Amino acid sequence: MRLDKFLSETKTLSRTETAKAVKQGIITVNSKVALKPNLPVNEETDIICVSGRIIEYNKYRYIMLNKPEGYVSATDDKSAPYVTQLLSEDLQKFELFPVGRLDKYTVGLMILTDDGRLAHRVLSPKHHAEKVYYFKCEKPLERTEELEAGVHIEGGYLTKPCKVKKLSEFDGEITLTEGKYHQIKQMLYAVGNRITYLERIRFADIPLDTSLERGRWRFLTEDEIEKLRKI
Repeated sequence: MRLDKFLSETKTLSRTETAKAVKQGIITVNSKVALKPNLPVNEETDIICVSGRIIEYNKYRYIMLNKPEGYVSATDDKSAPYVTQLLSEDLQKFELFPVGRLDKYTVGLMILTDDGRLAHRVLSPKHHAEKVYYFKCEKPLERTEELEAGVHIEGGYLTKPCKVKKLSEFDGEITLTEGKYHQIKQMLYAVGNRITYLERIRFADIPLDTSLERGRWRFLTEDEIEKLRKI
């Protein structure tokens, strides 16, 4: 990979800015001053610095976010704050996007990435990636067998079989392998109930990090990334 491409892909410097920085002598590769912007570099082994700061290369970024209420699952919105605004300024330079969606008032686990191929794969219906939600409801939780077998929601759509775990009279967990618009809310409505609180607590084999405060984020671990790749 060329030096200017490396710095462009890491959102450090544009190719024009790299050429200027090379002339200023502020870029080093393995402690040697870079003399040309098209210098070949190994992004995995070479130590590349700009003004003494080491620039790390990651082809893709994978983020776990504990989504708060009131944010929309989008990369831009004129009517409400959106989840990518919760990331640091450095990360906002990259074209990160949510893997799947949570509605404005649903909280909890959200994964963001700039790896479009992986996102497409994990969201593909044929891979049946499970999503687990904790919910509270307005009335006593009943008719769980109907929910598990599938109920008709908006447009006459019959939901796929799911799992419902009753935790108490007014709360439980539901595991889905699909994600229609407001699906869980519509499902509870179909059996005469109403959702009062909804939180995603697991995506595939990745649970929400309970130490992550609402509105905070962290990078996925290598183990978590591998779990996504195995879907």
